[in-house]
Amino acid sequence: MEIRKVTLEDAAGISEIYNYYIENTAITFETEPVSVEEMEQRIRKLTGAGFPYYVGVIDHKIVGYYYLHEWNYRCAYSMTQEVTIYLHKDQTGKGLGSMLFDHLLQNLDRTKTHALIAGIYIPNDESVRLHEKFGFQQVSFMKEIGWKFDQWRDVGHWQLLFPS
Repeated sequence: MEIRKVTLEDAAGISEIYNYYIENTAITFETEPVSVEEMEQRIRKLTGAGFPYYVGVIDHKIVGYYYLHEWNYRCAYSMTQEVTIYLHKDQTGKGLGSMLFDHLLQNLDRTKTHALIAGIYIPNDESVRLHEKFGFQQVSFMKEIGWKFDQWRDVGHWQLLFPS
């Protein structure tokens, strides 16, 4: 898998991956599909703010992506980012998530990052295993925090700290 910086031309492939999870799972709490135009705006916003955003590509097709974004807008949280990572539904269980995560950690600007946060819908054993494989530890559990597909959903937060 080739891992490269996102471009606006990747918005359609990213939307395809993400919209599957919106429409078919509780992994994301968004409830309406995201248009290509909306995804382009989101890419512009994150990359324009200097956050890393990468895609994984096999045979010219996007099979996964990750990005970091602001965890909280308060200034004291400026060294904490939230990580988002998704794989195409047909590409899970092949080690691609680990490759993306390894790339993220190898290229992370640690002068600007003290903590990474991952919000994970529970239950989501695959995502929990992936994050814990890279050293994340669960630090919260919020019961019935989101409503999707006519039922309350739980979320946990996992955290990875870097030495100062």
